[in-house]
Amino acid sequence: MSDRLGVLYDSYEDKLYRLARRLCRNAQDAHDLVQDTFLRAAQAVSSIPPGSAEYAWLVRVLVNLRRDEWRKAVVRTRSASLVAPAREAVPPTAESALITKRAVWSALDALAPHRRTIVVLAEIEGMPPTEIASLLGLAVMTVRWHLSMARRELKRSLAEYLGENHEDAIEYPSRRRSAAR
Repeated sequence: MSDRLGVLYDSYEDKLYRLARRLCRNAQDAHDLVQDTFLRAAQAVSSIPPGSAEYAWLVRVLVNLRRDEWRKAVVRTRSASLVAPAREAVPPTAESALITKRAVWSALDALAPHRRTIVVLAEIEGMPPTEIASLLGLAVMTVRWHLSMARRELKRSLAEYLGENHEDAIEYPSRRRSAAR
């Protein structure tokens, strides 16, 4: 059993880390998420499907663990606003690249966890909707719908950073790929 876990780790740790890094704000959280994923795998080695489905199983575990973290964060945020007075945000003093990065992270954080996962897999990992649907156990049309809704939400969230004139200039990599086909 432990040999299988070692093989799984060697085979998929890099891919899972890349996905986790895009779902988490920093590298340490991503490492922790991957570690928790393999901890779950170690606790349930016999329930991991053999063959090509094992990666999908690991992705689902990772995504579900991240969803749980997002839910906990929402509860903490709601309860913190009840306990402590709201603090005013300090305007950032970093260069425009850092401001843009923060804006994108904020826009991604505002998405529902399942939509954020789908956007990360499609736009950053470059996965097609069929593969995302297979990994997450969803219908392809559901993935496409969530992707469309997430893009609209991101466009609205980032509109103030782009200005009204640039609102239509957002270009999504997956749209470029599909248009080229």
